[in-house]
Amino acid sequence: MFIAVCLGFFFSFIMPFKTVLFGFLVSSALALPIRREVPQEHSHQQILTSVTASLAKNNPNGIVDPVFGLLGNAAAAKGLGKLTDPDCLQQATADQAFTNAKAAGDVQGQVDALIFRALERNSGSVGAPSNACKSLKAVNPEIAAISQHQDPASPNAAATNKAIALALAKQIAAVGGNPLDALKSGTFAPGKAGDSTGKGNTCDDANDAVGCIFTQKLIVNDATPDEIKAAVAGVAVAAPPPPPAPPAAAAPAQAQGPPPAPPASAIGSFGKCSVPQIEFAAGLDGRKETSFQPVDKSSYNHGSAQAIGIITQFICDTLTNSCGADAKAKATCAAAQAAANAAPPKTGADADAFNSVFGIQTASRCFL
Repeated sequence: MFIAVCLGFFFSFIMPFKTVLFGFLVSSALALPIRREVPQEHSHQQILTSVTASLAKNNPNGIVDPVFGLLGNAAAAKGLGKLTDPDCLQQATADQAFTNAKAAGDVQGQVDALIFRALERNSGSVGAPSNACKSLKAVNPEIAAISQHQDPASPNAAATNKAIALALAKQIAAVGGNPLDALKSGTFAPGKAGDSTGKGNTCDDANDAVGCIFTQKLIVNDATPDEIKAAVAGVAVAAPPPPPAPPAAAAPAQAQGPPPAPPASAIGSFGKCSVPQIEFAAGLDGRKETSFQPVDKSSYNHGSAQAIGIITQFICDTLTNSCGADAKAKATCAAAQAAANAAPPKTGADADAFNSVFGIQTASRCFL
């Protein structure tokens, strides 16, 4: 980050006089083309967050972080783990996340892994396509059936990206998801090919838990809902996994965790999930700093995050995507999100505010 800021300062003052020298410094220090696209890997943050949670369940290749799969090759190479081909990192990440979600019976996790596979990767410049993965075959045929979106300013991009979205919709439908979610894989309006700023029409905000392409309304749909519905007509939907067998004996009460959701109450019904509760502490997931995480990982399986908004958004999305919660519970979660956002950030008071809306009294702020 320090290098990027310093180079930006250098660029703004020296560029008119030292163009050649600047190009040499950037390419040498960052190993990236001078006209590289500006970052956009956090534009679909909700998908990235979901895939991160799924990959964390089992990561045999030691992939550093799913975000590397959305970067250009020079930067992606730093996140390969045991893999060797940066052209295949996005596919391998999606493949493992899909495998893990499938094993867990997590339909939305599978859907998000499929969407992740279809997201556009950063390329060398505006209008430049990214390479296909040729050295590695996906384990899951659902992942193998999808390729990444291409820069909207690249040749024939509109037709290419529409075909990718329709193929994605078929795979989403096949695993039992909502095929219209394929539209979430869309990218930005095309920039000007060869744009020396590399900006195009992108955005990038890791603190936007939903994704700035959605919240800033920058996404361009590749197809219409009717085209999606037509594409998935007749797609066979996979049977849902069987429910777990009942225990032979009554299970002992858990020492920790939120109380189970009541069938109906003033805060709503949470379906098969527990009442949401967020923990604030240091040392979560091996971190030295404080962070937030859901208390009940069986209902809300997400690792820790330093921004509470990532956790609250995931919990509220899970109520819709996996829990089968009613409208009252979803509204309660939205109110809890608002309460957390209004509290002093990263103090524990924001976690307490979220929990209190669900009738759970915690003293996380006393942690500090």
